[in-house]
Amino acid sequence: MSEILNLAKQANLAKQELKSLKTTCKNEILNAVANELMAKKEWIIKQNSKDIKAGLDSGLSEALLDRLRLNDARIATMAQGVAQVASLGDPIGEMLGGWKHQNGLSIQKVRVPLGVIGVIYESRPNVSIDVATLALKSQNAVILRGSASALHSNIALCELFNETGAKFGLPKGAVALLKDSERASVNEMIRLNGLIDVLIPRGGKGLKEFIVQNATIPVIETGAGVCHIFIDESASVSEAVKIIKNAKTQRPSVCNAVECVLMHEKIADKMMSELVGELSDVELRLDEKIYDNFSGHKNVKKAESSDFGAEFLDMILAVKVVSGLDEAINHINAHSSGHSDAILSKNYENVEKFLNAVDSAVVYANASTRFSDGGEFGFGGEIGISTQKLHARGPMGLRELTTYKYIVRGEGQVR
Repeated sequence: MSEILNLAKQANLAKQELKSLKTTCKNEILNAVANELMAKKEWIIKQNSKDIKAGLDSGLSEALLDRLRLNDARIATMAQGVAQVASLGDPIGEMLGGWKHQNGLSIQKVRVPLGVIGVIYESRPNVSIDVATLALKSQNAVILRGSASALHSNIALCELFNETGAKFGLPKGAVALLKDSERASVNEMIRLNGLIDVLIPRGGKGLKEFIVQNATIPVIETGAGVCHIFIDESASVSEAVKIIKNAKTQRPSVCNAVECVLMHEKIADKMMSELVGELSDVELRLDEKIYDNFSGHKNVKKAESSDFGAEFLDMILAVKVVSGLDEAINHINAHSSGHSDAILSKNYENVEKFLNAVDSAVVYANASTRFSDGGEFGFGGEIGISTQKLHARGPMGLRELTTYKYIVRGEGQVR
């Protein structure tokens, strides 16, 4: 029996046991895991350092190394997220509706787990803890398949979660890590109909496209982050500079970092005069309408058409001048990945038109796109940011990992 088939069978046994876990037990496990993360942070960093060394030796980009790296602050953030999920209300069993049939039947709509979730992801080991935490609270079993580049980190984090959880009643197989890094294991995993209920891929465009095109199991897509910020002519230049700097440089390797700035032609020169200095460490790729005015700066390059719609995940920013709001909306809807897009404006009508017309999972007015995050939204973490429209959209927290069923009680009624 292959490793993934064995894990899937164990997960299906575990999902039945998970149904009997009480809220107090789930929270007890999560609080213990949060404490253990902090108690063993030095050991976790030591295991992570093995992956960092291997990444350096293999020539991983700085952006991917940043996604891979764990430190005291990131482990503390993971622990805080686990504790926050423990403090949240339990979604399972929540009554979504109820009514009486005219014949006396009692009909109730109740929130229930999805079952067994398969998550395939790249680089970021914190995903292991985020997913395990949300899966447990929503009473789903989960099979994790991380990238080979994060194997030591993922093994350490999953062992910590399972060993800690077992002391308080976590069923065996409820949180499983597929260690086989061969492509064949993914090929088998995405076709385990009847054993895995839903797949959630997190990672690069190639991985997601492969899974969507080849899986025979339902897939919830977590899309690439080609995020835009449009600067309207009424925007405050100083506020816009602050927001763009945060959205690009605070952590450029993540999916909610801005990749393209659109500027109203009436404010473009003034805006760029400020940005070119404030973003001195960022390679600015300017379109032909504004390139000549700033070509003398060392961090300025002329944009190619392929730069618009690109996910750089690096200190690179595409800049385009537009005639106004309508052109900005049309450009975003054509080139955005549907993740997160923002308008900076003091014009109420323009703000409302943008928020209604831009077809993305999260739309902002006068704020950084970096807030598209389960923790920032108060979910305690996320299993991904969905850019599709069915079942879940945007940061996916506890309720996005559930479905519902109807419970009907009668007294002998027949139709």
